[in-house]
Amino acid sequence: MTHVVDMRDEDRLKVRSARLFVSLVTATAALGGLLFGYDTGIISGALLFLKTEFSLTPNMQAVVTSAALAGAALGAAFGGLVADRFGRRWVMLLLALWFVIGSLVCAMSPTVGVLIAGRALLGVCIGIVSFVAPLYIAEVAPAPRRGALVSLNQLAITVGILASYVVGYLFAEHGNWRWMVGLGSVPGLVLGIGMCALPESPRWLIKQGRDAAARAILVRARGSRDVDLEVAQIRADLQLEGTLVGWSALSTALLRRPLILGVGLAILQQTTGIGTVIYYAPTIFRSAGFASASSAILATAGIGVVNVLLTIVSLQLIDRIGRRALLLTGLVGMAISLSVFAVGFAVGADSPLFKWFAVGSMTAYVGFFAIGLGPVFWLLIAEIFPLNIRGRAMGLASLTIWVFNIISALIFFQLVQSLGQSATFAGYAVLTGLGWVFVFRCMPETKGLTLEQIEQYWLERRPIAAWKA
Repeated sequence: MTHVVDMRDEDRLKVRSARLFVSLVTATAALGGLLFGYDTGIISGALLFLKTEFSLTPNMQAVVTSAALAGAALGAAFGGLVADRFGRRWVMLLLALWFVIGSLVCAMSPTVGVLIAGRALLGVCIGIVSFVAPLYIAEVAPAPRRGALVSLNQLAITVGILASYVVGYLFAEHGNWRWMVGLGSVPGLVLGIGMCALPESPRWLIKQGRDAAARAILVRARGSRDVDLEVAQIRADLQLEGTLVGWSALSTALLRRPLILGVGLAILQQTTGIGTVIYYAPTIFRSAGFASASSAILATAGIGVVNVLLTIVSLQLIDRIGRRALLLTGLVGMAISLSVFAVGFAVGADSPLFKWFAVGSMTAYVGFFAIGLGPVFWLLIAEIFPLNIRGRAMGLASLTIWVFNIISALIFFQLVQSLGQSATFAGYAVLTGLGWVFVFRCMPETKGLTLEQIEQYWLERRPIAAWKA
């Protein structure tokens, strides 16, 4: 009896150790998400001072903001190929180094041209890490916990955005934008140190024929030596995928449905206006009645807190009620919030209370985004593509999101000037409603399914209503 108890205790220790190991992998990789959030969010506060120091016109403000987005599109375009070729871990290590360099270049910029170059370098890193971090986590995580673990990367993005708002507020009094952008080097350094201690993705190792190394990582991640079935499933998928090894594979029947879904969600995420809120929230709040830069940034930071808190709520629900339900609910809330905001600009913009109405509407909008579209998009594109082409397919989805992000950032001021703020946000509301229809018709539920099961369901051309764990 004592021997049985000891064996059970030993099994519990192995499971606990495995959970700790997977959590460590997730937390370290999610620092990439934190860098993503910080370096995209910090420009919103810094821009209030950059436009004065460098005498930036509205168009040049858009160029400075969009430099990182253009770099992100470039990174997304080739990052998937690099991740498939050289592995997820080595790519993350190199990204950590370039995040540090890019942040320091921006902080020491003597001219706006150097600043734009530094922002573009950071953008390349953002574009790659935006999908490599959740991809790496998804390929290490066990299926029952994959949703919450991959979505921790989205939580890290929201924490990074909030941190950028807080840092912006702390340095706003003296207008020290150089410290704002330079502090992004700190999490980059921590990411590099952390990735040195982590292993490669076991699925990528099996793809390279390094089964023994992959098996050792799976044993450590699952808390059991009985990983033969998982290894066999991964091998079988690789054989089934056959010639899915080049860019031409993206046009095959197997990838058509998941590619439409991934690219469609990428377009949806940006056409609903979230980029506009992240980059220009302080500017929007100044136009809504906030008198100082500090108060506008502080109001934006309050929205950042809500973003973090409701992303945590989403983590608790995403493996329970599923991805599809959260996304559909979030889109309804976003559409309503945008509509209310648009009506407010139309009928009450002159009221002294309007600024608080604007904060409330934007807070609700970001909260519903944090519940659904924010975490679900990055999780879903890490789940739905076949292993052989996963990096490149995720890269294409990420490229789409950054291209539309650039368009959104570049045309926002023009939309406001030509249509007015009310019509601009009403347009975002309409696009959000159309997105709800797309999700309802095209998105299956992947909760509880292994990555190999998801691929099999695509192969079977199973109707989305029939997807079951």
